[in-house]
Amino acid sequence: MKNEILSIKDLVQEELKKAGDLKAIHEIRIRYLGKKGKLTEKIKSLGSIAKENRAEYGQTLNEVKHHIESLIKKQEDLFKSSELDKALKTQRLDVTVPGNFIPAGHSHPTSRVLDEIIAVFLSLGFRVEEGPEVETDYYNFEALNFPRDHPARDMQDTFYITDDIVLRTHTSPVQIRVMEKNKPPLKVIVPGKVYRCDADVSHTPMFQQLEGFIVDKKISMSDLKGVLALFAHAVFGPETPVRFRPSYFPFTEPSAEVDIGCVICNGSGCNVCKNSGWVEILGAGMINPRVFEMVGYEPDLYTGFAFGMGIERITMLKYGIDDIRLFFENDKRFLEQF
Repeated sequence: MKNEILSIKDLVQEELKKAGDLKAIHEIRIRYLGKKGKLTEKIKSLGSIAKENRAEYGQTLNEVKHHIESLIKKQEDLFKSSELDKALKTQRLDVTVPGNFIPAGHSHPTSRVLDEIIAVFLSLGFRVEEGPEVETDYYNFEALNFPRDHPARDMQDTFYITDDIVLRTHTSPVQIRVMEKNKPPLKVIVPGKVYRCDADVSHTPMFQQLEGFIVDKKISMSDLKGVLALFAHAVFGPETPVRFRPSYFPFTEPSAEVDIGCVICNGSGCNVCKNSGWVEILGAGMINPRVFEMVGYEPDLYTGFAFGMGIERITMLKYGIDDIRLFFENDKRFLEQF
C-alpha cells in the first residue's frame, strides 16, 4: 500500500516533465490533489486502514502530498518565469507616448450647496451634530409631539421596518437626542439623509435635509426671523426678498413656512412659483413646550426655535434645476456645469 502511494509521486514527476504549459500543470494538480484526485481519495480512505498501520500510512500520505505540491509549484514558477522573459523580449513600451487624459471630477451640486449652507451656520456659532438614519418611533415621532394616533403622521409617508423602527422621515430626531444629552444654551445644525415614500420630478424616496435649532433663555420669534433671513441672503443673494407665512408643525408653536422671491422669474410669475412670485424654502417655528418636557427642560425657563430644509430643493432653486432625478443620474455633462 505504501508502494502504491509512492508510485503516485513517480507518476506526477513523469507527467510534470511532459507538461508543456501552465494549463497542463493545472490539470495535473486537479488530477492528483483536487476534490476527487487520486491522492485525495487515498487520504479520504485513511479511516479504513488498520489502526496499527494508520500512523505510518498517514505520514507517508502527507510526505507525498507535500512533495507533489512542491514539484507542481516549482514547475509553475518555471513556466511563469519563462513567460515573463518571453513577454519582456517581445513586448515594447514606448514611454514617450502621451498617456490617456482622465478628466478631473466635479463636486456634486448638492454637496456644494450643503457645504455652503453649513459654512453659513458655522459662522453664526452653530455646531454640527449627526444621528442614526434607522430610528425608533419614539425619537422620530412621539418625542416630537406626534402621538401614535396623531393625524400629522400621515404627512410623513414613512418607511416602517417594524412597528417601532422606521427610516427617519426628518433629521428632527437628532434634536431630541442632542437635548437629552446636553443642557442649554444650544446652537446646533444637523445635516443628513432622510427617507419618505414619495417619488416624482420634485421628490425622491431618499433626500438630504438640514435641521437647525437654538435653545436658550429669552429666545424669540425675532431671533428666528433674523437668523433665517441672514441665511437666505447668504445663499441666494442680499437683495432676495424673504417672507414668513403661518403654518403648522407638531413640534413647533407658532410655526411658519419661509418663502423667498422666486429666483427663476425674479418675482414676475412662472411655473416654478405657480405665478405667485414666491417659492417656499424651509419650515420653522418656536420649539413646542411639549418637546421641552419630553427632554427634561423647563418650558418656563427656556425657549428656542427650530428650522428644517431640503438640500435638493435649495440646490434646484439656486441653480435653476427643474428635475430632481438629474441629481442621481451621474451624467458627467450635468455635473460639469457646476
